[in-house]
Amino acid sequence: MPLAEEILNRLTSTYAAAQDPARATAMTAYMREQFPFLGLPAPAQSRLSREVLAGLPRPDEATLDAVARACWALAEREYQYFACGLLRRRVKVCSPGFLATARYLVENRSWWDTVDTLAAHVVGPLVLAHPELAAELDRWIADENLWLVRTAILHQLTGKERTDADRLFAYCTARAGHPDFFIRKAIGWALREYAKTDPAAVRAYVRGQHARLSPLSVREALKNIDIHH
Repeated sequence: MPLAEEILNRLTSTYAAAQDPARATAMTAYMREQFPFLGLPAPAQSRLSREVLAGLPRPDEATLDAVARACWALAEREYQYFACGLLRRRVKVCSPGFLATARYLVENRSWWDTVDTLAAHVVGPLVLAHPELAAELDRWIADENLWLVRTAILHQLTGKERTDADRLFAYCTARAGHPDFFIRKAIGWALREYAKTDPAAVRAYVRGQHARLSPLSVREALKNIDIHH
């Protein structure tokens, strides 16, 4: 794909030329040695990404798929960040079939930094635009892969009044006993975010499920609401 190749050629040359080995070491350590880094701070990544895309046509769904998968094949984490940012900006052009690409990205090179962006800003908008995809998320919540579970819990994070509250609460209940920190934290985060839209519903849910939810989930869920009113 000529456009995908052009984007990737520009990306790798532009990012590599700006790398900072000393900063890269610190960034790798911060992320618990999960991935190597080029050492590009977020503001530099944003600026360089604009340079990469300057003057090019807007990528279509096939190009987005090709670029994202190629970025996932590169070692340094900033390349995955570039893909996440590009998908976030262009997700509106994607069909329901793009959920398969999102799943691949969630399941590979998985850590909270990419998974959370994909959940809230790629998977979430796809499901909002194509409600039939919610049935696939119903399968993800029951999956053994904790990152698919986290994505299912967090995919409505930006939904506000469009949130399917019944589904949100059902997902939280289904995985309330999950032993992993990332799932318990996600439950609390998702509930806390929805509480900005409907605090009474979240308060009532937490009261009803208090015995099943972990203390971490409860604490996070109620962080910004008064449980006594």
